[in-house]
Amino acid sequence: MDRVPATAKSTTDAARHQETAARKNPTPIDLNIQCRNRHFASAVIERRRWIGGDPYASAFFNCLSAIFPKGEALFIDVLKKYRDRTPPKLQGEIRSFIQQEATHSREHHFFNQHLASCDLDISRLEESISNVVSYIRAQPEIIHLVATMCIEHITAILAAEVIANPRHFEHADEEQRKLWLWHSSEEVEHKGVAYDTWLHMTRDWNPLKRWYVRSAFMAKISLGFTINRTRGVIDLLRQDGITGFRAWIGLAHYALVGPAPLRRTIWPWLQFFKPGFHPWDIDDRHLIQLAESEYEAAIMDQPPVTVAALVPKDAPVEEYVKKVA
Repeated sequence: MDRVPATAKSTTDAARHQETAARKNPTPIDLNIQCRNRHFASAVIERRRWIGGDPYASAFFNCLSAIFPKGEALFIDVLKKYRDRTPPKLQGEIRSFIQQEATHSREHHFFNQHLASCDLDISRLEESISNVVSYIRAQPEIIHLVATMCIEHITAILAAEVIANPRHFEHADEEQRKLWLWHSSEEVEHKGVAYDTWLHMTRDWNPLKRWYVRSAFMAKISLGFTINRTRGVIDLLRQDGITGFRAWIGLAHYALVGPAPLRRTIWPWLQFFKPGFHPWDIDDRHLIQLAESEYEAAIMDQPPVTVAALVPKDAPVEEYVKKVA
């Protein structure tokens, strides 16, 4: 009997492994991740309490925006390192992920500049996220990926909540509402990219080890995320004249009782710890269409945006392209 050469056998096994993984992967086969390249730089924040005069809701989203540019720069760098080591379909999704995150970072940079014009100092919040990012970058490369995967899940469930629950931006300034709905829709759209990259890079791991590492790190990331965002919101409330017991009670009511972004995302957060979990176990692409209908952007079948088109008009092209390509 003829024997199959070892190299051919290994190639066949790898192909069979990828085919089996593709069949088991809940990521929709027809998912089209695309960069919409929205622009909100001119959307001036005319008041600190831009969400219907609510200081707690405004501080919560201002706090999130303060961490986005540095956080998203980390995610871009991490997935860029893994892109060429993944299957072709995932490579394309990572490329689209990078383009989306680059535009999010750009627009929240402008949003944060507008916060400064309202005499809000976010430097301490930026320092906090810089410390977290520096800590992650000092870890082994695979920890960069698991951290990105965990934070992307937190971001995605918050994004889904923002779109699904109209209370969050019911009375918000119009242009800021559009910004956050657009950002949220793209977070939902690419919610499985970092996770699929993690699955591919750990495909030879023991399932128990894979579950333990992602679960342990999610617990650690979530605790730090909650503590740091709470400190950030309290900092912003203090600048808005709300301090002490009033600040803490008001924030707790907002997070757990009113619009309740924390309470309403606890269950989807817990799903992450389920063995065999995948972000696309729940296909919530209808939320993308719902968000788009809010600002009447008929963009589902637009052609992909090139990286060059993402460059801010006043930014050096070479520097920006190097950052996101």
